Amino acid sequence: MIDEQTDKPRSSFWKELPILLGVALLVAILVRTFVLQTFYIPSPSMEHTLNVYDRVLVNKLVYNFRDPARGEIIVFEAPEGWRSTPKGEDFIKRIIGVGGDRVMCCDAQGRLQVNGVSLDEPYIYAENGIQDPAASTEFDIVVPDGRLWVMGDHRSQSGDSLEHWTTSDGDMAKSTISEEAVVGRAFVLFWPFSRVDWLSAPETFEQVPSGSGG
Repeated sequence: MIDEQTDKPRSSFWKELPILLGVALLVAILVRTFVLQTFYIPSPSMEHTLNVYDRVLVNKLVYNFRDPARGEIIVFEAPEGWRSTPKGEDFIKRIIGVGGDRVMCCDAQGRLQVNGVSLDEPYIYAENGIQDPAASTEFDIVVPDGRLWVMGDHRSQSGDSLEHWTTSDGDMAKSTISEEAVVGRAFVLFWPFSRVDWLSAPETFEQVPSGSGG
């Protein structure tokens, strides 16, 4: 009798195991599709905030409840003119300006300005104590409503809004990205373990007032 009672739970477990695995797989697929996803960094455009082959965790749900904000690092589906191949590609950049913002380069200290406020950007790429310029050329633009002006932290190695603004002769439709193209917000660098860090929006953006397009 003892042996028979012991066998029943074991038999029940093995019968239920495929169901449990199926449920776990379904939950994982739903989470990856709608909530969280991991991305690896394929290029140097965000160095040294994010280095090549770093991995980040992206919140895909957050912008269902609010708009993207300045200073946040986002993953987005690249516009066709930004891609290296005809196939869809996901890019990762930092939001500098949102719809209605006036973004300019540069103040007397070489800093970007958003709605008249100069940005302190210590995250911009530096090597041997020499930091990239905030921008490679002077510009003065207003971000269209529903679109985002994005730039890489490694300014001299980033195919971003400024590069496409320059190559498109100032076409804002080609140099900004639609909010609808945003996949989600990168909020934590989790690999390698030696570089684990939260990817918070820098405090400098908190001083920027709402844009009016002027």
